[in-house]
Amino acid sequence: MAAPSNSPARAFHVAIPQDVIDRILTRVRLAQWPDPIDGYPWQYGVDWNYMRELAGYWTSQFDWRQAEARLNAFPQFTAQLEDFEIHFYHVRGHGPRPFPIVLTHGWPGSVFEFLDAIGPLSDPAKFGGSPEDAFDVVIPSLPGFGFSSKPHGKPIGPVTIARLWHKLMTEVAGYQRFGAQGGDWGQHVSIQLAAQFPQSLAGIHLNGAHAWPLPEAEQTREERAWVLASAAYRQREMDYVGEQSRKPQTVAFALSDNPLGLAAWIVEKFKFWSDSEDGIERAFTKHQLLTNVMLYLVTGTAGSAIWIYRGNADEASPLGSKIAVPTGFAAFPKEVPIFLPPRRFLEQDFNLVHYTQMPRGGHFACLEQPQLFVDDVRAFFRKVRD
Repeated sequence: MAAPSNSPARAFHVAIPQDVIDRILTRVRLAQWPDPIDGYPWQYGVDWNYMRELAGYWTSQFDWRQAEARLNAFPQFTAQLEDFEIHFYHVRGHGPRPFPIVLTHGWPGSVFEFLDAIGPLSDPAKFGGSPEDAFDVVIPSLPGFGFSSKPHGKPIGPVTIARLWHKLMTEVAGYQRFGAQGGDWGQHVSIQLAAQFPQSLAGIHLNGAHAWPLPEAEQTREERAWVLASAAYRQREMDYVGEQSRKPQTVAFALSDNPLGLAAWIVEKFKFWSDSEDGIERAFTKHQLLTNVMLYLVTGTAGSAIWIYRGNADEASPLGSKIAVPTGFAAFPKEVPIFLPPRRFLEQDFNLVHYTQMPRGGHFACLEQPQLFVDDVRAFFRKVRD
């Protein structure tokens, strides 16, 4: 699908030179491995034995060209927004009244997470749904991620990204009213869209969010248990946030030219944040994991992607009152605790009109459970799209 002649968007096609792929694979083959630590799998972070298995698959079976073909299966564009060249998918819906929606990924994810949802969202009748539920689907790569350009020397965060997304949807795509969906950094961006541009947002759908607790005296036993579990999780699992927020340049040096190290840094998160139980491949295939990792490597964005943590810390957020825009929430059971607050806490901070307790799935909701994800997005936006 070509961009309209009067649009500032330009068609985009993924085509990575073979020498870039070869260099990455050579680096994996020549990597110096750390010594393994005795213990049960994943006890000390990423599992050494699984990384050996993944590296073997990477260098002997993984086919980037197959991944590239999948990425090129839907219309992609780039557009200049302020100082950024933003890469995005834009797939027009098939139905009587397709509704525009922008889907935003997070770290260490990518636009790849949403590919399985594009067809069902844009052409529901083809996938057994109603054409009344069709969406015009827009999926941008965050600045500094994938095929979007990098911040110029200074990190930016969700406040700025929400402004860019509003321009993308209204000035480039031509929509005056739309919906937004996100988890991880995508939920921050979606919430900022609702806070800064409520007149443009019909609704936001979140699969994870921060919410302030009710006063302790008003908390139920279950709510108090969540507060304690979240505090314990922050103490046990959030060291990476401190490092990426305060020392992103140091992390960038460690990851930018180290394919195996980047894979370990990312795969650990996919294991611990997902509904993978006793094996990561209960949630993801090796091909999925490596396609996502390679998106960072082939674009040289392993370092710039983590700038968003510092950008978030540096930006002054306009949030200060309850989000008035209608909000839907999909509670996937294996989401990390800090993004899975009790319903009453969400109701305090958001105009919560839709809440679904999911039977399975974790942080990478669309990649883990695309059908559940699509069904809930459809169900929420039926309530607010008119």
